[in-house]
Amino acid sequence: MDTRPRLYLCTAFLCGVLLTLGFKDLYPDLERRFRRRRVTADSIAGAGLASKDRIDLEDHTRKNRTDDTHGVDIGEGVEACVGNTPLFRIKSLSEVTGCEILVKAEFLNGAGGSPKDRVALNMIKTAEEQGLLTPHSGDTIYEGTVGSTGISLATICRARGYLAHICMPSDQAAEKSDLLLKLGAVVDRVPPAPIIDPMHFVNRARNLAADHTADPTRPGRGYFADQFENQANWQAHFEGTGPEIYQQCGGILDAFVAGAGTGGTIAGVAKFLKPKLPNLRVVLADPQGSGLFNRVKNGVMFDTLEKEGTRRRSQVDTIVEGIGINRVTANFEAGREFIDDAIKVKDEEALAMARWLAEKDGIFVGSSSAVNCMAAARLARQLGPGQRILTILCDSGTRHLSKFWTHAGNIGGKTDSKLDDMIGI
Repeated sequence: MDTRPRLYLCTAFLCGVLLTLGFKDLYPDLERRFRRRRVTADSIAGAGLASKDRIDLEDHTRKNRTDDTHGVDIGEGVEACVGNTPLFRIKSLSEVTGCEILVKAEFLNGAGGSPKDRVALNMIKTAEEQGLLTPHSGDTIYEGTVGSTGISLATICRARGYLAHICMPSDQAAEKSDLLLKLGAVVDRVPPAPIIDPMHFVNRARNLAADHTADPTRPGRGYFADQFENQANWQAHFEGTGPEIYQQCGGILDAFVAGAGTGGTIAGVAKFLKPKLPNLRVVLADPQGSGLFNRVKNGVMFDTLEKEGTRRRSQVDTIVEGIGINRVTANFEAGREFIDDAIKVKDEEALAMARWLAEKDGIFVGSSSAVNCMAAARLARQLGPGQRILTILCDSGTRHLSKFWTHAGNIGGKTDSKLDDMIGI
Protein backbone atom coordinates (compact mmCIF):
# COMPACT_ATOMS: atom_id res chain seq x y z
CA MET A 1 0.00 0.00 0.00
CA ASP A 2 1.35 3.42 -0.95
CA THR A 3 2.04 5.46 2.24
CA ARG A 4 3.02 8.67 0.51
CA PRO A 5 -0.37 10.42 0.86
CA ARG A 6 -0.23 9.90 4.61
CA LEU A 7 3.34 11.20 4.67
CA TYR A 8 2.33 14.26 2.68
CA LEU A 9 -0.60 14.90 5.04
CA CYS A 10 1.57 14.63 8.17
CA THR A 11 4.22 16.83 6.60
CA ALA A 12 1.63 19.48 5.67
CA PHE A 13 0.17 19.41 9.16
CA LEU A 14 3.60 19.89 10.79
CA CYS A 15 4.44 22.71 8.40
CA GLY A 16 1.15 24.42 9.27
CA VAL A 17 1.92 24.18 12.99
CA LEU A 18 5.43 25.53 12.50
CA LEU A 19 4.18 28.35 10.26
CA THR A 20 1.52 29.33 12.83
CA LEU A 21 4.05 29.39 15.68
CA GLY A 22 6.50 31.35 13.59
CA PHE A 23 3.92 33.94 12.52
CA LYS A 24 2.79 34.33 16.13
CA ASP A 25 6.32 35.34 17.11
CA LEU A 26 6.93 37.33 13.94
CA TYR A 27 3.65 39.36 13.87
CA PRO A 28 4.51 41.84 16.65
CA ASP A 29 7.78 42.64 14.91
CA LEU A 30 5.97 43.13 11.58
CA GLU A 31 3.44 45.41 13.25
CA ARG A 32 6.23 47.51 14.78
CA ARG A 33 7.91 47.76 11.37
CA PHE A 34 4.67 48.88 9.74
CA ARG A 35 4.11 51.47 12.48
CA ARG A 36 7.64 52.88 12.03
CA ARG A 37 7.13 52.95 8.27
CA ARG A 38 3.84 54.83 8.75
CA VAL A 39 5.48 57.42 11.03
CA THR A 40 8.29 57.87 8.56
CA ALA A 41 5.83 58.30 5.71
CA ASP A 42 3.85 60.85 7.71
CA SER A 43 7.04 62.74 8.46
CA ILE A 44 8.01 62.78 4.79
CA ALA A 45 4.55 63.94 3.77
CA GLY A 46 4.65 66.62 6.46
CA ALA A 47 7.93 67.86 5.04
CA GLY A 48 6.36 68.23 1.59
CA LEU A 49 8.11 65.15 0.14
CA ALA A 50 6.53 62.35 -1.90
CA SER A 51 6.31 58.80 -0.65
CA LYS A 52 5.69 55.93 -3.06
CA ASP A 53 3.78 52.86 -2.10
CA ARG A 54 2.77 54.48 1.18
CA ILE A 55 1.07 52.05 3.58
CA ASP A 56 -1.52 53.44 5.97
CA LEU A 57 -2.34 51.31 9.00
CA GLU A 58 -5.40 52.10 11.07
CA ASP A 59 -5.01 51.80 14.83
CA HIS A 60 -8.24 50.56 16.37
CA THR A 61 -6.70 49.92 19.79
CA ARG A 62 -7.28 53.47 21.04
CA LYS A 63 -10.47 55.49 21.16
CA ASN A 64 -10.59 58.95 19.73
CA ARG A 65 -10.48 61.49 22.59
CA THR A 66 -13.32 63.45 21.08
CA ASP A 67 -15.44 60.30 21.17
CA ASP A 68 -14.65 59.81 24.87
CA THR A 69 -16.46 63.05 25.81
CA HIS A 70 -19.17 62.96 23.17
CA GLY A 71 -22.44 63.88 24.82
CA VAL A 72 -20.79 64.45 28.21
CA ASP A 73 -21.42 67.83 29.87
CA ILE A 74 -18.05 69.05 31.17
CA GLY A 75 -18.17 72.39 32.93
CA GLU A 76 -15.85 75.30 32.23
CA GLY A 77 -14.10 76.58 35.33
CA VAL A 78 -15.27 76.84 38.92
CA GLU A 79 -18.30 78.83 37.74
CA ALA A 80 -19.75 75.51 36.56
CA CYS A 81 -19.98 74.46 40.21
CA VAL A 82 -22.47 77.24 41.00
CA GLY A 83 -26.12 76.22 41.22
CA ASN A 84 -27.99 72.91 40.99
CA THR A 85 -27.46 72.30 44.70
CA PRO A 86 -29.07 69.27 46.38
CA LEU A 87 -32.41 69.41 48.17
CA PHE A 88 -33.04 67.00 51.04
CA ARG A 89 -35.32 66.27 53.98
CA ILE A 90 -34.21 67.04 57.54
CA LYS A 91 -35.23 63.80 59.23
CA SER A 92 -35.31 64.98 62.83
CA LEU A 93 -37.45 68.08 62.27
CA SER A 94 -39.78 66.21 59.92
CA GLU A 95 -40.37 63.49 62.49
CA VAL A 96 -41.08 65.77 65.46
CA THR A 97 -43.27 68.25 63.57
CA GLY A 98 -45.22 65.85 61.39
CA CYS A 99 -44.42 68.09 58.43
CA GLU A 100 -41.96 67.47 55.65
CA ILE A 101 -39.12 69.91 56.35
CA LEU A 102 -36.95 70.25 53.25
CA VAL A 103 -33.76 72.24 52.82
CA LYS A 104 -31.92 73.52 49.76
CA ALA A 105 -28.23 72.91 50.48
CA GLU A 106 -26.88 76.20 49.18
CA PHE A 107 -23.71 75.80 51.25
CA LEU A 108 -22.71 73.23 48.62
CA ASN A 109 -22.30 75.83 45.89
CA GLY A 110 -18.80 75.11 44.67
CA ALA A 111 -17.14 78.53 44.45
CA GLY A 112 -17.62 80.39 47.73
CA GLY A 113 -19.86 77.86 49.45
CA SER A 114 -23.06 79.88 49.84
CA PRO A 115 -26.04 81.19 47.82
CA LYS A 116 -23.97 84.31 47.25
CA ASP A 117 -22.09 82.36 44.56
CA ARG A 118 -25.15 82.74 42.35
CA VAL A 119 -25.36 86.45 43.08
CA ALA A 120 -21.66 87.17 42.60
CA LEU A 121 -21.52 85.30 39.29
CA ASN A 122 -24.65 87.00 37.94
CA MET A 123 -23.52 90.48 38.99
CA ILE A 124 -20.16 89.98 37.29
CA LYS A 125 -21.67 88.52 34.10
CA THR A 126 -24.20 91.35 33.92
CA ALA A 127 -21.47 93.96 34.36
CA GLU A 128 -19.42 92.28 31.61
CA GLU A 129 -22.40 92.34 29.26
CA GLN A 130 -22.89 96.03 30.00
CA GLY A 131 -19.22 96.79 29.29
CA LEU A 132 -18.51 97.78 32.88
CA LEU A 133 -15.94 95.04 33.45
CA THR A 134 -13.22 93.62 31.19
CA PRO A 135 -11.35 90.46 32.23
CA HIS A 136 -7.58 90.68 32.76
CA SER A 137 -7.58 94.46 32.35
CA GLY A 138 -6.78 95.41 35.92
CA ASP A 139 -10.44 96.01 36.78
CA THR A 140 -11.15 95.64 40.49
CA ILE A 141 -14.52 94.77 42.03
CA TYR A 142 -15.37 96.56 45.27
CA GLU A 143 -18.08 95.40 47.64
CA GLY A 144 -19.37 96.02 51.12
CA THR A 145 -20.35 92.72 52.75
CA VAL A 146 -20.52 90.91 56.08
CA GLY A 147 -18.55 88.08 54.52
CA SER A 148 -20.30 85.53 52.29
CA THR A 149 -20.76 87.76 49.24
CA GLY A 150 -17.16 88.85 49.59
CA ILE A 151 -15.91 85.27 49.63
CA SER A 152 -17.98 84.41 46.56
CA LEU A 153 -16.79 87.53 44.75
CA ALA A 154 -13.14 86.93 45.65
CA THR A 155 -13.33 83.38 44.31
CA ILE A 156 -15.12 84.19 41.06
CA CYS A 157 -13.01 87.32 40.52
CA ARG A 158 -9.91 85.12 40.43
CA ALA A 159 -11.63 82.70 38.07
CA ARG A 160 -12.62 85.45 35.62
CA GLY A 161 -9.57 87.71 35.70
CA TYR A 162 -10.41 90.42 38.25
CA LEU A 163 -9.21 91.61 41.64
CA ALA A 164 -11.46 91.97 44.66
CA HIS A 165 -11.48 94.67 47.35
CA ILE A 166 -13.83 93.82 50.22
CA CYS A 167 -15.05 96.17 52.97
CA MET A 168 -16.66 94.50 55.97
CA PRO A 169 -17.63 95.35 59.55
CA SER A 170 -14.88 94.63 62.05
CA ASP A 171 -17.23 92.68 64.33
CA GLN A 172 -17.78 89.81 61.88
CA ALA A 173 -16.20 86.39 62.41
CA ALA A 174 -12.44 86.57 61.85
CA GLU A 175 -12.34 83.41 59.72
CA LYS A 176 -14.26 85.22 56.98
CA SER A 177 -11.65 87.94 56.55
CA ASP A 178 -8.88 85.35 56.90
CA LEU A 179 -10.36 83.37 54.01
CA LEU A 180 -10.70 86.51 51.91
CA LEU A 181 -7.02 87.25 52.39
CA LYS A 182 -6.10 83.71 51.35
CA LEU A 183 -8.12 84.26 48.17
CA GLY A 184 -6.04 87.32 47.35
CA ALA A 185 -8.65 89.96 48.15
CA VAL A 186 -7.84 93.28 49.76
CA VAL A 187 -9.81 93.42 53.02
CA ASP A 188 -10.88 96.57 54.88
CA ARG A 189 -12.36 95.81 58.30
CA VAL A 190 -14.15 99.00 59.31
CA PRO A 191 -15.95 99.82 62.58
CA PRO A 192 -19.73 99.20 62.47
CA ALA A 193 -21.53 102.43 61.60
CA PRO A 194 -24.97 103.65 60.45
CA ILE A 195 -25.63 103.61 56.72
CA ILE A 196 -25.54 107.43 56.64
CA ASP A 197 -21.90 107.38 57.79
CA PRO A 198 -19.36 107.65 54.92
CA MET A 199 -17.29 104.98 56.71
CA HIS A 200 -20.14 102.46 56.71
CA PHE A 201 -18.72 99.38 54.98
CA VAL A 202 -21.03 99.74 51.96
CA ASN A 203 -20.34 103.46 51.52
CA ARG A 204 -16.61 102.90 51.82
CA ALA A 205 -16.66 100.29 49.05
CA ARG A 206 -18.66 102.61 46.81
CA ASN A 207 -16.24 105.51 47.38
CA LEU A 208 -13.14 103.37 46.85
CA ALA A 209 -14.50 102.14 43.51
CA ALA A 210 -15.14 105.71 42.37
CA ASP A 211 -11.63 106.78 43.48
CA HIS A 212 -10.07 103.89 41.56
CA THR A 213 -11.87 104.77 38.33
CA ALA A 214 -10.95 108.44 38.66
CA ASP A 215 -7.24 107.74 39.25
CA PRO A 216 -5.34 107.76 35.91
CA THR A 217 -2.28 106.19 37.53
CA ARG A 218 -4.10 102.99 38.44
CA PRO A 219 -4.73 100.18 35.93
CA GLY A 220 -8.28 99.24 35.06
CA ARG A 221 -11.47 100.56 36.59
CA GLY A 222 -13.19 100.25 39.92
CA TYR A 223 -16.60 98.54 39.85
CA PHE A 224 -18.93 98.75 42.85
CA ALA A 225 -20.97 95.52 42.88
CA ASP A 226 -23.69 97.02 45.13
CA GLN A 227 -25.32 93.74 46.13
CA PHE A 228 -28.04 95.43 48.20
CA GLU A 229 -29.43 97.42 45.28
CA ASN A 230 -28.16 95.51 42.23
CA GLN A 231 -31.13 93.87 40.46
CA ALA A 232 -28.85 91.06 39.26
CA ASN A 233 -29.04 89.80 42.86
CA TRP A 234 -32.70 88.75 42.99
CA GLN A 235 -32.62 87.85 39.30
CA ALA A 236 -29.98 85.18 40.03
CA HIS A 237 -32.47 83.45 42.33
CA PHE A 238 -35.42 84.04 40.00
CA GLU A 239 -33.52 82.38 37.17
CA GLY A 240 -31.72 79.70 39.21
CA THR A 241 -32.76 78.91 42.77
CA GLY A 242 -36.50 79.24 42.20
CA PRO A 243 -36.72 76.97 39.13
CA GLU A 244 -34.48 74.40 40.83
CA ILE A 245 -36.73 74.29 43.89
CA TYR A 246 -39.84 73.92 41.74
CA GLN A 247 -38.32 71.08 39.76
CA GLN A 248 -36.81 69.28 42.77
CA CYS A 249 -40.11 69.45 44.69
CA GLY A 250 -42.08 68.26 41.70
CA GLY A 251 -44.16 71.43 41.88
CA ILE A 252 -45.54 70.46 45.32
CA LEU A 253 -44.74 72.88 48.15
CA ASP A 254 -46.83 74.49 50.90
CA ALA A 255 -44.40 77.05 52.34
CA PHE A 256 -41.06 78.66 51.65
CA VAL A 257 -39.08 80.17 54.54
CA ALA A 258 -35.96 82.34 54.20
CA GLY A 259 -34.10 85.10 55.95
CA ALA A 260 -33.08 88.33 54.26
CA GLY A 261 -29.97 90.47 54.30
CA THR A 262 -29.99 92.02 50.87
CA GLY A 263 -33.36 90.33 50.31
CA GLY A 264 -32.31 88.80 46.99
CA THR A 265 -32.96 85.16 47.87
CA ILE A 266 -36.46 85.48 49.29
CA ALA A 267 -37.48 88.01 46.62
CA GLY A 268 -36.18 86.06 43.62
CA VAL A 269 -37.50 82.69 44.78
CA ALA A 270 -40.89 84.14 45.79
CA LYS A 271 -41.28 85.97 42.47
CA PHE A 272 -40.71 82.71 40.61
CA LEU A 273 -42.72 80.32 42.79
CA LYS A 274 -45.79 82.36 43.70
CA PRO A 275 -47.29 82.61 40.19
CA LYS A 276 -46.86 78.85 39.77
CA LEU A 277 -48.06 77.97 43.28
CA PRO A 278 -50.70 80.57 44.25
CA ASN A 279 -51.38 78.91 47.63
CA LEU A 280 -47.72 78.89 48.63
CA ARG A 281 -46.96 80.73 51.87
CA VAL A 282 -43.73 82.74 51.75
CA VAL A 283 -42.47 83.51 55.24
CA LEU A 284 -39.56 85.74 56.26
CA ALA A 285 -37.24 84.41 58.98
CA ASP A 286 -35.86 87.45 60.79
CA PRO A 287 -33.27 87.56 63.59
CA GLN A 288 -33.68 89.76 66.64
CA GLY A 289 -32.70 93.38 66.12
CA SER A 290 -33.73 93.41 62.45
CA GLY A 291 -36.52 95.69 61.24
CA LEU A 292 -37.74 93.47 58.38
CA PHE A 293 -40.20 91.61 60.63
CA ASN A 294 -42.09 94.83 61.23
CA ARG A 295 -41.70 95.80 57.58
CA VAL A 296 -43.67 92.68 56.64
CA LYS A 297 -46.12 92.80 59.56
CA ASN A 298 -46.76 96.52 59.81
CA GLY A 299 -45.23 98.17 56.76
CA VAL A 300 -42.55 100.04 58.72
CA MET A 301 -38.88 99.35 59.44
CA PHE A 302 -38.54 99.19 63.22
CA ASP A 303 -37.47 96.81 65.96
CA THR A 304 -37.97 97.15 69.70
CA LEU A 305 -34.21 96.86 70.18
CA GLU A 306 -33.90 100.07 68.18
CA LYS A 307 -35.41 102.06 71.03
CA GLU A 308 -33.08 104.66 72.49
CA GLY A 309 -30.98 103.27 75.31
CA THR A 310 -31.50 99.60 74.38
CA ARG A 311 -29.05 99.16 71.51
CA ARG A 312 -25.85 97.23 72.24
CA ARG A 313 -24.34 97.32 68.76
CA SER A 314 -24.11 99.88 66.01
CA GLN A 315 -25.75 97.51 63.54
CA VAL A 316 -28.46 94.87 63.85
CA ASP A 317 -28.39 93.78 67.47
CA THR A 318 -27.82 90.03 67.10
CA ILE A 319 -25.03 87.47 67.02
CA VAL A 320 -26.48 86.19 63.74
CA GLU A 321 -24.50 87.12 60.64
CA GLY A 322 -25.63 87.41 57.03
CA ILE A 323 -29.32 88.22 57.53
CA GLY A 324 -31.22 91.03 59.23
CA ILE A 325 -31.16 94.70 58.32
CA ASN A 326 -32.69 98.00 59.36
CA ARG A 327 -33.17 99.68 56.02
CA VAL A 328 -35.18 99.01 52.90
CA THR A 329 -33.27 97.58 49.93
CA ALA A 330 -34.26 97.40 46.27
CA ASN A 331 -33.81 93.64 46.26
CA PHE A 332 -36.14 93.03 49.20
CA GLU A 333 -38.75 95.38 47.80
CA ALA A 334 -38.62 93.55 44.46
CA GLY A 335 -40.36 90.60 46.12
CA ARG A 336 -42.07 92.28 49.06
CA GLU A 337 -45.58 91.80 47.63
CA PHE A 338 -45.07 88.02 47.55
CA ILE A 339 -44.11 87.69 51.24
CA ASP A 340 -47.09 86.61 53.35
CA ASP A 341 -45.75 86.57 56.90
CA ALA A 342 -42.69 86.88 59.10
CA ILE A 343 -41.31 84.99 62.12
CA LYS A 344 -38.92 86.59 64.58
CA VAL A 345 -36.16 84.29 65.87
CA LYS A 346 -34.23 85.13 69.03
CA ASP A 347 -30.49 84.51 69.34
CA GLU A 348 -31.09 81.79 71.95
CA GLU A 349 -33.43 79.97 69.56
CA ALA A 350 -30.90 80.16 66.74
CA LEU A 351 -28.15 78.78 68.98
CA ALA A 352 -30.39 75.96 70.16
CA MET A 353 -31.36 75.03 66.59
CA ALA A 354 -27.72 74.98 65.48
CA ARG A 355 -26.94 72.54 68.30
CA TRP A 356 -30.05 70.48 67.45
CA LEU A 357 -29.09 70.05 63.79
CA ALA A 358 -25.57 68.95 64.72
CA GLU A 359 -26.84 66.63 67.47
CA LYS A 360 -29.71 65.00 65.60
CA ASP A 361 -28.72 65.13 61.94
CA GLY A 362 -24.98 65.74 61.76
CA ILE A 363 -25.66 69.01 59.95
CA PHE A 364 -23.15 71.72 60.93
CA VAL A 365 -24.35 75.11 59.71
CA GLY A 366 -23.94 78.80 60.38
CA SER A 367 -26.17 81.28 62.16
CA SER A 368 -28.46 82.31 59.29
CA SER A 369 -29.22 78.66 58.48
CA ALA A 370 -30.12 78.07 62.12
CA VAL A 371 -32.54 81.02 62.02
CA ASN A 372 -34.13 79.64 58.84
CA CYS A 373 -34.61 76.17 60.34
CA MET A 374 -36.03 77.51 63.60
CA ALA A 375 -38.54 79.61 61.65
CA ALA A 376 -39.45 76.56 59.54
CA ALA A 377 -40.03 74.46 62.68
CA ARG A 378 -42.19 77.15 64.26
CA LEU A 379 -44.18 77.51 61.05
CA ALA A 380 -44.70 73.73 61.01
CA ARG A 381 -46.16 73.96 64.53
CA GLN A 382 -48.50 76.75 63.35
CA LEU A 383 -49.69 74.98 60.19
CA GLY A 384 -50.02 71.51 61.66
CA PRO A 385 -48.90 68.09 60.34
CA GLY A 386 -48.84 67.15 56.68
CA GLN A 387 -47.36 70.34 55.24
CA ARG A 388 -44.28 70.50 53.01
CA ILE A 389 -42.03 73.37 54.08
CA LEU A 390 -38.73 74.32 52.47
CA THR A 391 -35.95 76.59 53.68
CA ILE A 392 -32.31 77.38 52.87
CA LEU A 393 -29.07 76.14 54.42
CA CYS A 394 -26.85 79.11 53.61
CA ASP A 395 -23.34 78.29 54.74
CA SER A 396 -21.23 75.96 56.83
CA GLY A 397 -20.64 76.41 60.54
CA THR A 398 -16.91 76.47 59.84
CA ARG A 399 -17.27 80.17 59.01
CA HIS A 400 -18.84 80.86 62.38
CA LEU A 401 -16.50 79.09 64.79
CA SER A 402 -15.02 82.15 66.44
CA LYS A 403 -18.32 83.91 67.09
CA PHE A 404 -21.66 82.12 66.73
CA TRP A 405 -20.40 78.62 67.58
CA THR A 406 -18.38 79.99 70.49
CA HIS A 407 -21.73 80.99 71.99
CA ALA A 408 -23.38 77.73 70.92
CA GLY A 409 -20.66 75.61 72.52
CA ASN A 410 -19.97 71.94 71.99
CA ILE A 411 -22.84 69.46 71.81
CA GLY A 412 -20.71 66.77 73.45
CA GLY A 413 -22.55 63.47 73.79
CA LYS A 414 -25.99 65.07 74.11
CA THR A 415 -28.80 63.23 72.30
CA ASP A 416 -31.97 64.14 74.21
CA SER A 417 -32.82 67.69 73.09
CA LYS A 418 -36.53 68.42 72.57
CA LEU A 419 -37.94 70.83 69.99
CA ASP A 420 -40.60 72.22 72.31
CA ASP A 421 -37.89 73.17 74.78
CA MET A 422 -36.17 75.24 72.09
CA ILE A 423 -39.15 77.11 70.67
CA GLY A 424 -39.81 80.29 72.58
CA ILE A 425 -36.70 80.02 74.79
